[in-house]
Amino acid sequence: MSSPSTGPVVRVPFNELQALLQAIFERHGCSAAVAAVLAHNCASAQRDGAHSHGVFRIPGYVSTLDSGWVDGRAEPQVSDLAPAYVRVDAKGGFAQPALAAARPLLVEKARTAGIAVLAIHNSHHFAALWPDVEPFADEGLVALSVVNSMTCVVPHGARKPLFGTNPIAFAAPCAGHDPIVFDMATSAMAHGDVQIAARAGEQLPPGMGVDAEGRPTSDPKAILEGGALLPFGEHKGSALSMMVELLAAALTGGNFSWEFDWSGHPGAKTPWTGQLIIVIDPSKAEGERFALRSRELVGQMQAAGLTRMPGERRYREREVAGREGVALSEREWGELRGLAG
Repeated sequence: MSSPSTGPVVRVPFNELQALLQAIFERHGCSAAVAAVLAHNCASAQRDGAHSHGVFRIPGYVSTLDSGWVDGRAEPQVSDLAPAYVRVDAKGGFAQPALAAARPLLVEKARTAGIAVLAIHNSHHFAALWPDVEPFADEGLVALSVVNSMTCVVPHGARKPLFGTNPIAFAAPCAGHDPIVFDMATSAMAHGDVQIAARAGEQLPPGMGVDAEGRPTSDPKAILEGGALLPFGEHKGSALSMMVELLAAALTGGNFSWEFDWSGHPGAKTPWTGQLIIVIDPSKAEGERFALRSRELVGQMQAAGLTRMPGERRYREREVAGREGVALSEREWGELRGLAG
């Protein structure tokens, strides 16, 4: 699908977009419960301007569901392992419904113990990571999540791809201000952004990836067709990507980025890996002062000359979408309606 920046743009009410996406997911094999979670996630990303994880992802979801690679009707199994530890077997389904199933217990444990861990395995994650953590900050909690993906990143100093884009997302409450939220790939660029650039015929900045021969390239198609991404910050991003593999796969029981084989499922796009979420209740140490201290930090960052906080663009896009509707190209809207039947 194209980006809203290509061609005429239509504005669609959020609820209408979400309902259409839910119909698509149900038509292609998801239960109503799973479809509702995925539709809200995807519509939220599109609303907030995260186009690489918005409706751009729908064809990938559809082809994956149609291939039989992922179970759209899976019912997650939640296990209460310890006073501050929850484990979820996603049963070969998507990670977001697994998180939704475990969320009440996770929050209860975090508020009781001050901190709690959620380990999700046997799961597929194909979305932005910030929607998983931002709602915790809305409740006054701090949240950190990591998820690994399919092999497409060359570790610094190595010769071939091994890691996934392996993002890290963080959210914290901030008094009188939107939550502080960031979501970043440990690769030099998100894989979805490379795909969008390839479809638009655009070149990438230097240092993003290599071609099939291991030579530096700014051609997104060369990266996607046998090449690979590089980690951001050379050895620093590579070390963080390794950390994500250990936390999201080794600790949860999920697959490492290289361990699954989808060759028997043509059309499969979703990584079958794991996810870890850590939730902290700051009131145990600081009461309401944590959110006030967060606001103080934001003020000092702005005084130092920072003009845009992490996540601020998403909040601005969200505000506009609330007034005018979610932006999609006419082509995207037509394609979505076709997929919904």
